[in-house]
Amino acid sequence: MTLVSNDLRPSSALDDTDRAILAELAADGRMPNNALAERVGVAPSTCLARTRALRESGAIRGFHAEIDPAALGLPLQALVSVRLSAHDRQVVDAFRARSVRLPGVVSVFHVAGAEDYVLHVRAASADALRDFVLDHLAVDPAVQHTQTSLIFEQARGVG
Repeated sequence: MTLVSNDLRPSSALDDTDRAILAELAADGRMPNNALAERVGVAPSTCLARTRALRESGAIRGFHAEIDPAALGLPLQALVSVRLSAHDRQVVDAFRARSVRLPGVVSVFHVAGAEDYVLHVRAASADALRDFVLDHLAVDPAVQHTQTSLIFEQARGVG
């Protein structure tokens, strides 16, 4: 059984062409439609229609540039694990809504295990990271505990 979000077609609804389009775009989101069509073996008009349908279904969430954080003046990255003090839906949903808007937050992961969330954070310095944790997480009444792990190196996977 495949678990999926309510706004996304089950993976079984994607055919081989859809999966090929997704794989190519995951490797190069700036690939022109004509090149994409050629790589997956369909006509450009078919490729454009399928890509549009994949965006509308939620299979493609968006396109972005992968930028070196140091170029933005944020060379320090960390994963901040957060344990919430309560686990009812209102507390969980409110924390998620707040955390994605915090300065320096790149991604927010709701996880299983001892911690409830992991925040991928970028900061200008160790002092700025400490201030982020103290000013935004330690003072949040929903947060029971945090643990920060520095990221020494990041490599992007192919999948």
